[in-house]
Amino acid sequence: MSAKSAISKEIFAPLDERMLGAVQVKRRTKKKIPFLATGGQGEYLTYICLSVTNKKPTQASITKVKQFEGSTSFVRRSQWMLEQLRQVNGIDPNRDSAEFDLLFENAFDQWVASTASEKCTFFQILHHTCQRYLTDRKPEFINCQSKIMGGNSILHSAADSVTSAVQKASQALNERGERLGRAEEKTEDMKNSAQQFAETAHKAETPPGLLVRREFRNGTQAFRSPQHGYVQKLTHTCHEAQMLRNCLS
Repeated sequence: MSAKSAISKEIFAPLDERMLGAVQVKRRTKKKIPFLATGGQGEYLTYICLSVTNKKPTQASITKVKQFEGSTSFVRRSQWMLEQLRQVNGIDPNRDSAEFDLLFENAFDQWVASTASEKCTFFQILHHTCQRYLTDRKPEFINCQSKIMGGNSILHSAADSVTSAVQKASQALNERGERLGRAEEKTEDMKNSAQQFAETAHKAETPPGLLVRREFRNGTQAFRSPQHGYVQKLTHTCHEAQMLRNCLS
């Protein structure tokens, strides 16, 4: 499990929150530590996380999470509501940069992300979240590259990918339905052809009006008509046989 997945599971899921994105950071400038502060916990990793509540009305927040050296767990530190964010500074709009600043109502932090692409991804998610959940006093995004603010964000790309996948799946289902329809039509045609062949073969086997004669030991003869489906025995006289032919014709 990745660090971000673990943070989402350990920090946000128990509070019925959903993590939208996170970026691993380090401070660009060392934070001043008070003279009396002792007993530090050593080295640690820092993550800036963006999350929203699952319960309505939705509330978004930015949380600083730390993982101390030698520990597999994560610890929630500072947290701000998204409404408290006043400014997002991308430092350089002309090139990919891992540096950025976040200005809140009561705090200001200068960070450098682990990579420029990770910072860009987090900024895109942050900008989209601000546009979606904040109606008033949206934070100012300055010195940011156009791909963060415009239509080339990964959010739009992801949406396009999902739409394309749905369209391909729908097309495949339609094609499968058409093939099944053609197979059913072909099966029905074969069934009808088989029935017609059977009827034709039966008629060809015994033509209408044909009398089949059979002689018995007692000198009588039997004449059978396939059309009428019965057998009648008559005496061995041509006159009676002719009468039967006239009756059945």
